[in-house]
Amino acid sequence: MSLICCIIIPDASAQQIYTIKGTVYDSSRIYPLPGVSVLSTSGRGTSTNTNGYYEINVSEKDSIWFSYLNKPTMKFPILKILTPLQFDIAIQINIPVLREVKIRPPDYKLDSIRNREEYAKIFNYQKPKIKAGTSNFGAGVGFDLDEIVNMFRFKHNKSTLDFQKRLVQQEQDKSIDHRFNKGLVRRLTKLTGNELDSFMLVFRPSYLFTSISSDYEFQKYIVDSYERFKKGLPPREALIEEKDF
Repeated sequence: MSLICCIIIPDASAQQIYTIKGTVYDSSRIYPLPGVSVLSTSGRGTSTNTNGYYEINVSEKDSIWFSYLNKPTMKFPILKILTPLQFDIAIQINIPVLREVKIRPPDYKLDSIRNREEYAKIFNYQKPKIKAGTSNFGAGVGFDLDEIVNMFRFKHNKSTLDFQKRLVQQEQDKSIDHRFNKGLVRRLTKLTGNELDSFMLVFRPSYLFTSISSDYEFQKYIVDSYERFKKGLPPREALIEEKDF
């Protein structure tokens, strides 16, 4: 009886994946910076969220660096980062703060909730249709007479549905306006004046893309769109505003 030995040789090319995360602050180390690009030498990238937080997966041979307003930092080799799960850094950017005045930006999510509560009947409205119900003439199953009557209120039904569509469209427009704002676009493209207004109109993204894209994907869309804008090219069809109604 012969004995066959199997020796497994580790794949030398396989590299360990590291998760690096932390917060990026301004030079005071007090105020977090949103919209900072976090890039790696292997080509991976992300950006900080509204709280300055980032998270990126990289290989052991990678280095990462940070870029804000087209000003990159030095590169940090992954194996030399001692606290990979709390790698906080400060970028030499000063953010002026008016301590005497606190400005609270409009909370579009809260407005949306209040709007849906106020117009709950409109948002929940469904076109009437025949439904089975208990017969009024004895045992058995008949039809819901109220629903039958409502089916013939054509003008009222159309008016309610039109109003519902307008409310939904307004809600989606506010969601896009909140994310696709002039402050962000101006920072990423340096556009101003009429050129900025034209870019905001022509390259306005769809509600679907706005609602599902990550911060990195959304900012990359703006940068890529700016390149098309400079070349006189139209937006990519898949990302322009779709008409659902």
